[in-house]
Amino acid sequence: MNPVVRNIQLPGRGQLEFCEQGDPTGTPVVALHSVTDSWRSFLPVMPHLPRSLHLYALTQRGHGDSAKPVHGYRPHDFAGDVAAFMDAMKIERAVVVGHSMGSVNALRFAIDNASRVLALVLAGSMPWFGRHAEVVEFWRNDIASLTDPVAPDFAREFQQSTLAQPIAPGFLDTAVAESLKVPAHVWRAAFDGFMQDDFSADLPSIAAPTLIVWGRHDAYCRYADQQALLAALTNSRLVEYADAGHAVHWEEPQRFANDLTTFVSEAAALPAAAH
Repeated sequence: MNPVVRNIQLPGRGQLEFCEQGDPTGTPVVALHSVTDSWRSFLPVMPHLPRSLHLYALTQRGHGDSAKPVHGYRPHDFAGDVAAFMDAMKIERAVVVGHSMGSVNALRFAIDNASRVLALVLAGSMPWFGRHAEVVEFWRNDIASLTDPVAPDFAREFQQSTLAQPIAPGFLDTAVAESLKVPAHVWRAAFDGFMQDDFSADLPSIAAPTLIVWGRHDAYCRYADQQALLAALTNSRLVEYADAGHAVHWEEPQRFANDLTTFVSEAAALPAAAH
């Protein structure tokens, strides 16, 4: 497949970059990256996906080569962009995939737009990032006072902290380069957004089939967090990657693609009322 990188102007919301691949008549899949990443976060996974999945990997606001407004980095802002993107692309319903911050935004989108979610895939997720001691410490010690220019060594250490297994050095360089496109004010605002907006009480309202993907060596999200997600999302199941860390889709991209493809096929076969 030949992925195509495009830009779209969302009315009243700014410009978003995205990458598209797959059969235009296939099942729409909207993929949302983590904080300081971009659509390129899904590059390792994309070669392993079938044409039957019509993938839209978004670069969310403030990131990569998308618009970088001064304000608007709460989960509902990101979720609003997803709704506006789907409107513009005439996508009625989609599978929404989110990694880390992207999973928070996917959950917020599902709460606000239940009828538009065919299924959810949450990787490196938890129901309440703001309660996690390690994340809070990282915010206080490293992010809250971050200023421009963001140091390359800092961006590299951050990306490496998400890994438990080696990945291609060239791709790690790509991830670091994407992080360095993100201004310090976006690092601060995006972290603040997903840490402060605790909408875990609303999670039981999500009825869409949900696949939770977790690496056992995730430095940010614990097993107890996955159990809390399972309890809150009644139509969910957990897949554990025994050797992976937080960035499961970078460390085991083929397995992640296979799990995503199988899950989407199962979800798509369900009657509409079951979603």
